[in-house]
Amino acid sequence: MSVLPILEKALDGERISDDEAALLLRSRELVAVGKAADELRSRRTDPARVTFIVDRNLNYTNICVTDCDFCAFYRSPGDRNEGYLLPKPVIFKKIEETLALGGTGLLMQGGHHPDLGIDYYVDLFGSIKERYKIHLHALSPPEIQHISRRSKLTVWETLSRLRDAGLDSVPGGGGEVLVDRVREIIAPKKTKTAEWLDVMRQAHRLGMSTTATMMYGHVETLEERVEHMRRIRELQDETRGFRAFISWTFQRDGNRLSDKVPDEAMPTSFDYLLTQAVSRIYLDNVDHIQSSWVTQGLKIGQVALGFGADDMGSIMIEENVVSAAGTTHRTSTEELVHLIRAMGKTPVQRDTLYRDVKVWN
Repeated sequence: MSVLPILEKALDGERISDDEAALLLRSRELVAVGKAADELRSRRTDPARVTFIVDRNLNYTNICVTDCDFCAFYRSPGDRNEGYLLPKPVIFKKIEETLALGGTGLLMQGGHHPDLGIDYYVDLFGSIKERYKIHLHALSPPEIQHISRRSKLTVWETLSRLRDAGLDSVPGGGGEVLVDRVREIIAPKKTKTAEWLDVMRQAHRLGMSTTATMMYGHVETLEERVEHMRRIRELQDETRGFRAFISWTFQRDGNRLSDKVPDEAMPTSFDYLLTQAVSRIYLDNVDHIQSSWVTQGLKIGQVALGFGADDMGSIMIEENVVSAAGTTHRTSTEELVHLIRAMGKTPVQRDTLYRDVKVWN
């Protein structure tokens, strides 16, 4: 079957089905699918602009009891050599460095530390907000679930207290692939699909916007990638709380999951661009699609702007999780501005909620 009727359907404003999305992924018609994705991106966001954010990915602890197979970052409780919990003065110094570089946000995530309950986070967030004017984009749904269980609170109570303490929005980490068959293989102790979605649902109902992510290219099928996107699309129909979707490929160094993924199954840049383009076409109710230069490198991150992405994400003043798995890319505001201009677009620094901070004319 030709992909053209599916692409024409999407361009006519109709929603494509799961089967049609899977067919696009299987087609390998990158140019045609990418062109349609770029057109749909141009209709949803200003085609002349590409946004990015200056923020810091601060990992406050790497102690974790969930030991996911794909993670090279975590350390087990009791690891006195490499395990850590950052003290407040170190966190404050990192925030000050971020603000000095023109940063507007703090993406703060960590492991599921067995000793940290709600009081730790309420105190930390309150202390940060007392001192600094910065957006706290923090704690993935699995972390929030862990805190709620550790503190014997409901997810609603946990989110409410965190929001009141200073939590501004919730990142989409821990989503991986929202299919329980996959999750049982790669992260059997982690939040299940329905639980991840419920944390996001409750955050949206509390007035907090969030992002959605997908980490793929390991043990999932193409149909399961689509099922993940369907879960996001359905919740977005219900709540309208997701502001962006970010997908990236599994990074294999230093983790146990790599043994289950043969070299020939590892996603290529072609696979990444095609999956991103399909996500733009399928997720017809999500405003922003973010390029993942952190895992793909800056060149593919730039190319992705022609395949449905309207945002380059963060300059990543600090990044620890992806680099722990063997992929290390770095950039700066100046370099992102140059890359965006080279695409014939206007670079725009945004904040976490996609409000303009600075426009390079």
